[in-house]
Amino acid sequence: MDARVAIVTGAARGIGAAVATRLAQDGLAVALLDLDEESCAAPVATITAAGGKALAVGVDVSDSDAVDRAVQRVADELGAPTVLVNNAGILRDNLLFKMTNDDWDAVMNVHLRGTFLMSRAVQKFQTEAKWGRIVNLSSTSALGNRGQANYAAAKAGIQGFTKTLAIELGKFGITVNAIAPGFIATDMTAATAARVGADFEDFKKAAAMMIPVGRVGTPEDIAHTASFLAGEGAGFVSGQVIYVAGGPKD
Repeated sequence: MDARVAIVTGAARGIGAAVATRLAQDGLAVALLDLDEESCAAPVATITAAGGKALAVGVDVSDSDAVDRAVQRVADELGAPTVLVNNAGILRDNLLFKMTNDDWDAVMNVHLRGTFLMSRAVQKFQTEAKWGRIVNLSSTSALGNRGQANYAAAKAGIQGFTKTLAIELGKFGITVNAIAPGFIATDMTAATAARVGADFEDFKKAAAMMIPVGRVGTPEDIAHTASFLAGEGAGFVSGQVIYVAGGPKD
């Protein structure tokens, strides 16, 4: 894996930063993409201090031209990217009757359009290499979650997108899978707690009581799964949605 180059979107913090750090530990050179390039400085410094190779790139993943430029920059500075983790995401939670057009469009553009644009840009390098790994971040919210009609629809769409790409790209040696996290302690779940007026520690404790393993997840839990799916050993795993949620999900 030492010759592999990975791109992780939404990599400034949380799950994205943890995945990027883990892939670097696995021996990959990693490009950390986020809306603000400077916001990736801390995880890049962590990776390079440990002897890894990392590059921060600022990009709006919903902007087609910007995505193409960002991916080409990665190819020019790190090498052809053959691993892609589509993690970038935002929340605009609200009940349906309060949800605005902008709330809907913003979430769809980042999660669903961004995953499409990044995958389309990177697959060119993967098909040329006859090898590739795409890992898309879905969510247990794809099964339905109050106040998240936009987010749930986008994450369900990512699951269908994942299965379709697995069919289309398999003959090129490319696997495509999705990870659907359950409750992961991140800034995004802290924002959800704030939206409903709950203390975050109490919010986590209440969530843990509903999870069979008795705890909430961490970004590292997702990073371990992404590491497996991005590796050589996952070459016969494709088109799957893996729920990393501390218990079974339908």
